[in-house]
Amino acid sequence: MGIKMRNAIRLTASYITLVIIAIGCIYPALWIILASFRPGKSLYSKSLIPESFTLSHYKELFTSQSFLFGTWYMNTLKIAIFSMIIGTILVLLTSYAVSRFRFKGRQNALSVILVLGMFPGFMSMIALYILLNSLDLLNTHAAMIIVYAAGAPLGGTLIMKGFLDTIPRSLDEAAKIDGATNFQIFRKIILPLSRPMITYMGLTLFVGPWVDFIFARLVLRTKENWTLAVGLWDLVNSTQDSNFTLFAAASVLIALPITLLFVFLQRLLVDGMTAGASKG
Repeated sequence: MGIKMRNAIRLTASYITLVIIAIGCIYPALWIILASFRPGKSLYSKSLIPESFTLSHYKELFTSQSFLFGTWYMNTLKIAIFSMIIGTILVLLTSYAVSRFRFKGRQNALSVILVLGMFPGFMSMIALYILLNSLDLLNTHAAMIIVYAAGAPLGGTLIMKGFLDTIPRSLDEAAKIDGATNFQIFRKIILPLSRPMITYMGLTLFVGPWVDFIFARLVLRTKENWTLAVGLWDLVNSTQDSNFTLFAAASVLIALPITLLFVFLQRLLVDGMTAGASKG
C-alpha cells in the first residue's frame, strides 16, 4: 500500500505540474488572440473574454497606409521560403557527403562545424554587415536569404548526419551493384527515407527567418523592405502609436502559418527529431 500511495502521489504531482505549465503557456496566447478581437487600442481588459468582438484590427492591418503589413508579410514569406529551400538542400548535400564518404579532412570538417555551431549568430553581425556593405547587398532580401541559407549547415549538418547514419549502407551497396550512381542513390533511396528529417529541417529553417529580428533590423533599411519582426517592433516602439490590439491581431496572423504547419506535420516532425538524435 505504501508503494501504491507513493506512486499515486507522484503521479498526481506530475499532473498538477503539467496543468500549471499548460496554463502558463496557453493563457498568454489566449489573451493575445482574444485581445485582437477587442475594440479599442488597449491590451489590458478587466475580463479575458471581450464584451464585444470586432474584426476592425485585422482590416486595418491591410488598409493602413503607414502600417505596411501586407508588404511585410510577403517579404517575410519570400525570405523564409527561399532560405528554407536552399538551406535544406545545402544541409542534405553536406550531411550526405560526411555520412556516406570517407575523405581526408572529414573529421576536421565535422569538428569545425561543431565548434562554429556553438557560437551564437549575433557574434558575426559586424563582420556580416561589413561584408554585405562591400558587396552592395545591404537593404536587399537576397542578403537575408544568402546568410540564412549559408548558415543552415552549421546548425543542421550533425543532426541530419545522425539520421543518415541510421540508414543501412547495404542499401547503397546493393544499388551500386545494380549500376546506380551516387546521385541516383541519393535521389531514389536517401531522399525518400529521409522525409521525416527533411520535414524537421525544413520547418526549422522556415521558422528561423520568419521570426528573426536582429539580423533583419541590421540589414533592411527602408520600410518597404522590412520583415514582420521589424515592422511590429516599429509599431510598439513608436512614441506616436500605442495600438496594442493591432499588434495582437498581427501576432495572430504571424503565428497562424507556423501553427498550421506544426499541426499537420507533427508526426513527421517528431519522427525526425527522435531519429536525428539516435546516432551521431
